[in-house]
Amino acid sequence: MAPRRPTRAGAFPVPVESPAPKAPDPASLYAALDLGTNSCRMLIAQPKGSGFHVVDSFSKSVQLGQGLEATGRLSRAAMDRTIAAMRICRQKLQRHDVRRMRLVATEACRRARNGAQFLDQIRRETGLALEIIQPEEEARLAVISCAPLVSTRTEQLLVVDIGGGSTELVWIDLTAVPRRDRPRAIMRLHAGFRQDPGPFPVARVVDWISVPLGVATLRDQFADVADDAARYALMSWYFEENLASFAPSASNSRARGSRSSARRGL
Repeated sequence: MAPRRPTRAGAFPVPVESPAPKAPDPASLYAALDLGTNSCRMLIAQPKGSGFHVVDSFSKSVQLGQGLEATGRLSRAAMDRTIAAMRICRQKLQRHDVRRMRLVATEACRRARNGAQFLDQIRRETGLALEIIQPEEEARLAVISCAPLVSTRTEQLLVVDIGGGSTELVWIDLTAVPRRDRPRAIMRLHAGFRQDPGPFPVARVVDWISVPLGVATLRDQFADVADDAARYALMSWYFEENLASFAPSASNSRARGSRSSARRGL
């Protein structure tokens, strides 16, 4: 005999449907899209306090730079994969009615002979207008994205942005910036790494470099080396050679010497 269903305190609760989440105001949304050598990534977010609440996102390995090292051009297959990803991004932007957005392309489109033409094709087929940004702006964007991670105790900061087709390193000196202003000083670098003195404390960029080497380009350049250990050794050596001109310690010494000379001349 089946047990009887309780009718009082032990009864099953009446199911209650939770209300659907309220859609964010489109006017409050921002979108950022980054088309790199290896992947296409997009975030749609809404400001919340000192940060952002992610409303929607997209990430896809499109391998846009596949074959670029050998031919100097974006391949038809890679462009087709990327166009398909762009269509998904457009659908998400339209679904959320996003009005404020920044859509950028980096190393693969910078280097490819048909990079600009490909962005024209994206605009025709999806309506999305991407811009190719230069290495310094790519490095600046990497730096300011780290501002929330900077504490009042941070004095020296090394930002490393490893992409599919390029790598950026930026060394920043914050010792001359009052502790409470250090995160904001990082944000002010969006205007450029070399800033004129103004009313606000400025973070000093000791040195920075962008090299056209990333996880995808290094893999392609040494794909013909069969031995894993030998390939890793060659990749490491080649990468270090390309970073030889990055010398923040020398730049720091020169800056300290200049300040000492200036003090002696007073």
